[in-house]
Amino acid sequence: MSGAGPPRPLPQAPVNAQAQAVHNNRGRSGRIAFPVVEATGLVKRYGEREALRGVGLAASAGELVAVIGPNGAGKTTLLSILAGISKPDEGVVHMPAGVGWVPQQAGLYRRLTVEENLLLFARLERHPDPHGSVEEMLELTGLGERRGEVVARLSGGNQQRINIAIGLLSRPSVLLLDEPSVGLDPRQRARLWEFVSGLADERDTTVIFSTHDIQEAERYGGRLLVLADGESLFDGSPDALREAVRSEAPEAAERDFETAFVAFLHHRGH
Repeated sequence: MSGAGPPRPLPQAPVNAQAQAVHNNRGRSGRIAFPVVEATGLVKRYGEREALRGVGLAASAGELVAVIGPNGAGKTTLLSILAGISKPDEGVVHMPAGVGWVPQQAGLYRRLTVEENLLLFARLERHPDPHGSVEEMLELTGLGERRGEVVARLSGGNQQRINIAIGLLSRPSVLLLDEPSVGLDPRQRARLWEFVSGLADERDTTVIFSTHDIQEAERYGGRLLVLADGESLFDGSPDALREAVRSEAPEAAERDFETAFVAFLHHRGH
């Protein structure tokens, strides 16, 4: 999905070194690093309600970007537009051909085995070598030893890994994850993020994920995009967000970061 003409600059000014590198087309290694994901001025309406109001985002290869905000902020709407599932009413999106989409609810066949699920989706996507693609995903996700197990008997963490494996079948350069750790216990969550971080570090996959958990976003996101009521309030590093929270909500600066973040949203009128 793309619009006519070159993309316009993002409305949010970058406030950290990594975001500045994206906008200056220069990566951490000093080499030119053009954004692989670029969206500007996105507006999405559902009747009279605006779910997104002029939101923009850019991300380069290997970046982990957390889209954070309270329920109803527009996080899922933004990701669904980036995935090509939903069309914006206004704005421009530039995405590469290969995009993996992992929705919050795993679309798995619970009576089939791990391997059968992957093989089914590989055939639906018309892979030239579906068995080879399945073997690659089993190795990549560490599910090889569970290939013959029925999905319904697996833990939530392992089911989410299958869900991500399906999203990776097309070998995407961009992976979009909608609330990937919902319902997982702390151990499952840690294993999930170890795997996802490895995709960014070792395979140069651009990962954009949504969450309402500020601590999770701070820990795993190299960049944070804060949404509230469809508006973009912040785009920058976790450290820069902490500084913004301290300056705009000083009365909550010494409290835990989640409480201070809520105060920051309140100061911004949300």
